[in-house]
This record gives sequence, structure tokens and C-alpha cells, in this order.
Amino acid sequence: MDPLSDVLSLLKPRSYIAGGFDVGGEWSVRFGQHDGIKCYAVVSGQCWLSVESVPDAVRLETGDCFLLPQGRPFCLTSDLALTPIDALTILATTRRQAGIAVINGGGCCIVGSHFAFTGEHAGILLGVLPPMVHLQKESDKAAMRWSLERMRQELLDPQPGGSLVAQDIAHMMLVHALRLHLAEGLRGGVGWLFALADRQMSAAIHSMHDNPRIAGHCRNWRSVSACRDRPSP
Repeated sequence: MDPLSDVLSLLKPRSYIAGGFDVGGEWSVRFGQHDGIKCYAVVSGQCWLSVESVPDAVRLETGDCFLLPQGRPFCLTSDLALTPIDALTILATTRRQAGIAVINGGGCCIVGSHFAFTGEHAGILLGVLPPMVHLQKESDKAAMRWSLERMRQELLDPQPGGSLVAQDIAHMMLVHALRLHLAEGLRGGVGWLFALADRQMSAAIHSMHDNPRIAGHCRNWRSVSACRDRPSP
């Protein structure tokens, strides 16, 4: 496996919630602190996303995808001036159409998944990601469109084995979102995930991954590029 796949497999991500909600009218929903990563995509409509301790709210449009890797409380709303209602309070009394909760007739549909990590070193991944990752470029939306549509169909029209398919799609969304985030160029960061965004550093990491003995010649990450072309012992 490549380094990113290997690390994700080591951390053993699992999706213990895969679903969404479709809400209409004026609304504001607050979600509490969470473990792991939440990964969502806007299938239809628009709304605002605000994350605790992040200065600026983000306007989400149809096709946008966002990750919340650090578990901070967040709010999704049609209007930032509204007082939010706790998500658990709303969802507990809301009817569901397959895996999607429909509120006020629907209008803004958001689907996604909540990943927990059963591995012991989840901080390796989560510690180098920002509190919010927002993917909004048109090329990124196009790349995610198939996954979004398949997720929506699996949730709205359940078929035999649908739960497993939805979970696999959620994992695809997580990996693809991380790929797109890397492609953005993570300027100014440090650590293995940032290194994967650099062509030379990525080549060095792949070389060490293919032959771990090479890593013995690299005392720290600063010397990794110098080890890239060093022959195997």
C-alpha cells in the first residue's frame, strides 16, 4: 500500500454513523464536540458553517465538501443571526426517510459520515489537520460528485447490502477529501502529511515505505529529501 493508505489502515477508521439531513425554511442546528473526523457534503441547497474558535463562518454551496478533524463543536444554519438548537433535540423527534432526517419539508440536504479511529495513534493524522477543511473548487466538486450521488441514492433507496455500500462510499469520501486537501498544497506545514504534498518529499516517503531500511539512514524529517535517491543498503 502507499503511505497514506497504510497510515489510514493502521489507524483503523470505521464509520459508525452514515446518514444526513434535509432541512427547509429558517433553521440553525448546533452539533456538540465529537471524537474522530466528521466528513460532510452538501447535496442540495446552501447554508453557513461556523466552527468553535474558527474566526470566520463559511458559506457552503451545493457540491461543497468539508471535514471537521479536531472534534470541535460546530453550527450549520440558514442564517448566522438565528439561535441554534441542539442537533440531538431536533433529530430525536424528526422523521427519517431511509438514513436522512427530513425537517420542514427539506431544501438543504447534507450527507456524510462520522469516523472513529480504533487505532492507538489517531493523533498522527488528526494533529496535522486544521479544525476545518473546506473543499469548494469546481474541479473538486466534480471529483466528489459521483460519491455524493451514490451516497444519496443508497440512503434514500435502501437495497440489500446498502449499509455496507454506504460505509464504503463514506470511506472513499474521506480519502478523496484528504487527497484534494493535499493537492491544495498545505503551505507552511510540517509533518508527514504535509510532506506528501511535496513531489520530492513524497517520492522519498514512498521509497522509505517500500524499503524501510532506507529510513535508518534518515535521522529526522529534515534529511528525508537527501535520502530520496540514496541506494538501498
